[in-house]
Amino acid sequence: MTFSIWHLVGIAALAGIVGAIAASIYTRRKDIRKVSYMMDALEDGELNFRFQDKSRFNRSLNRIRTIFERQRQQHEQDSWTKLIRVLTHEIMNTVSPIASLSDALARSVDEEGHSELDVKAGLETIANSSKNLIGFVQTYRELSGVAKPVRKALMLQGLLEHVVGLEQEDLNLCGAVCTYTLSEPDLMIFADEGQISQLLINLIKNALQAGAKQIRIKAELGKDDEVLVQVANNGEPIPAHCQEQIFIPFFTTKKKGSGIGLSISRQIMRGHNGSLDLLSSNSNQTVFQLTFR
Repeated sequence: MTFSIWHLVGIAALAGIVGAIAASIYTRRKDIRKVSYMMDALEDGELNFRFQDKSRFNRSLNRIRTIFERQRQQHEQDSWTKLIRVLTHEIMNTVSPIASLSDALARSVDEEGHSELDVKAGLETIANSSKNLIGFVQTYRELSGVAKPVRKALMLQGLLEHVVGLEQEDLNLCGAVCTYTLSEPDLMIFADEGQISQLLINLIKNALQAGAKQIRIKAELGKDDEVLVQVANNGEPIPAHCQEQIFIPFFTTKKKGSGIGLSISRQIMRGHNGSLDLLSSNSNQTVFQLTFR
């Protein structure tokens, strides 16, 4: 059998097409790996990567990374600005009366040491204000000193049973009921038992303080095999204008609240490579979600 020049041309063209398809598949697989790597990095908050290739696809990925970096920087700047504003407000509210009262007492004392003001009462006020300031600073130390979690495999059913048992007395005093359901009886998380217990207790106490009579905890697997734990209650809703601020340190809607419970709780979840979010809060229910990845 003899091959004409056209046969050779056809074979060469076919080989070229096959090669182009193979190269396209190889490039596509590389691009998929790049996107997967980038998504993992973004989820972990690691934005120090950059693809070196000058291809249009790599430039697009680098641009997405830059957008995320700018948003994170802006978010961090906003968080620091809010934190500094709250710290300044709290400290000035305590220090200003101390300075004013101290100055008034000093000016009221004559050369013989007598004063027309009640020195004892003034000094007691200064002492109490100073103690409040020390307490505030101690609270800030607690906020900034969340320990690194010691993680181990935990059965969620046992953990939830333990937490509800610890809070049963408070639940009874408030006439409230706390129930929990699991999509699977052997649902597990890899977490620090003490920290997650404290986080759940904090959410239950917050619900009771909001007047909740029903608290429902639901645990299930998410689409990507993450464990989702939702804590819902029928107490007073969080005001709409406050919902974006409840995780800011020292922000509170309670008259006697410290404003660090939810901040510490979110730090705990971040320490577990997870998240704590407010899903909704309305007249029907308030729902927080813990995500364990």
